Amino acid sequence: MKSWFHRICLVLICGLGVGPSAAAAAPKLNVLLIAVDDLRDTLGCYGNTVVRTPHLDRFAARAVRFDRAYVQYPVCNASRSSFLTGLRPDQTGVTDNRTLLRDRLPDVVTLPQLLKEDGRHSAAFGKIFHLGGGRDAALRAKWMDLPRSWHTAQSFEATALGRQQLAGRDLTAGKLAWCKWGAMDGGDDDQPDGQIARAVIAQIESLGDQPWVIGAGFMKPHDPFVAPQPYFDLYPENSLALHRAPADQTPAPPLAVGFGELGAAFSKFTDRERLEFLRAYYACTSYMDAQVGRVFAALDRLRLWDRTVVIFLGDHGYHLGERDWWNKNTLFERSCRAPLLIAAPGLKPGVARGLVEFVDLYPTVAELCGLAPPPRLAGQSLAPLLRDPAAPGKSAAFTLVTRGPNQRGDSVRTERWRYTRWSDGTAELYDHAADPGESRNVVAAHAAVVAELDRLLPAAPAPQRR
Repeated sequence: MKSWFHRICLVLICGLGVGPSAAAAAPKLNVLLIAVDDLRDTLGCYGNTVVRTPHLDRFAARAVRFDRAYVQYPVCNASRSSFLTGLRPDQTGVTDNRTLLRDRLPDVVTLPQLLKEDGRHSAAFGKIFHLGGGRDAALRAKWMDLPRSWHTAQSFEATALGRQQLAGRDLTAGKLAWCKWGAMDGGDDDQPDGQIARAVIAQIESLGDQPWVIGAGFMKPHDPFVAPQPYFDLYPENSLALHRAPADQTPAPPLAVGFGELGAAFSKFTDRERLEFLRAYYACTSYMDAQVGRVFAALDRLRLWDRTVVIFLGDHGYHLGERDWWNKNTLFERSCRAPLLIAAPGLKPGVARGLVEFVDLYPTVAELCGLAPPPRLAGQSLAPLLRDPAAPGKSAAFTLVTRGPNQRGDSVRTERWRYTRWSDGTAELYDHAADPGESRNVVAAHAAVVAELDRLLPAAPAPQRR
């Protein structure tokens, strides 16, 4: 058996010596991709002093934490289709939660597929690609991208005990079926995320020394906001504080926020409902953290950190009352920015404050594993930032949303500015040097900045008649 020192040397050659030829003789690295649904940077390691996420906070101490990582579309399916292919939504053609990736790009080589074809056992648990298809097994397999990306993929449901609600209620009187919370009976494994953790650990244990790529797709804090009762107990009623908009907040354009049935429902929220929503989101986040901690404990026990690339991310951000919005799918910082942490053999922990995009993940993992990525990916490897977190990031990060036929918004984030242009002719400009909460739209005061940033965005469509 190779010595520990010899193994580390080989891993360094593979992960940081860059080329496929240099890595050819080295052991293949495992890849653990942990994707969390609807998770904003509400984590202790990102500076939140209220939420309890001890396991992720410990992981951050061994990882590179990216402080400003931006998704390319702030909705589940579109975001995942983007970062799992390394392509932007305009390239994938997926800009909603209804479109199958393979219907638009039947021959695309996804990131797990690249790793699978390199000889790793490939398995997904929970939500990595978007889950769809209901109880139609064949359609559900297509949504999970079987068998192209994975050898196996599995979804989970709460047990009968886990469906028994001890406390909770519907927050919109049935107007939004998903908008409800529940403190549930049973233990962690009576909910899907506990089952996902258990299955991931069992899979890792069964594979022994066989190299693998495993997707662990944890569902919480995605709605409905249900978790075992003890996680709600971490946040006693009336212990949390709501976001309050500054008095000089400027109104947002019509397509930006507050639209549709969501806006109508949220505008009727009482403070009691807002506090219940916030408490439930925090409880679900702590529940998820505990399940991730179980997986990390297995890596400890099996001594796998020195041969495993571990990526933890939220698939997009989320509003918790900012702009009176309690969801995703906006082009504000709260929706576009998401947590991203990466640990790999030979890398020192640190904090990268430069701008990065989720399309950068594909070429990063390919480089760490000594693989040649497909041509014409939209991102660039984060390996320089992993080696030196103080290195500069990108000059700009891009996110888009659509609002129906011929309606869209395009947003660019630079070191100082966020500029967003809407297809109805409206625009927003926020100065993060003076206004990190994006409360004051200063688009009218900075014509030269607007002109410069507008040139970075795709060609503007003709404004739509309203």
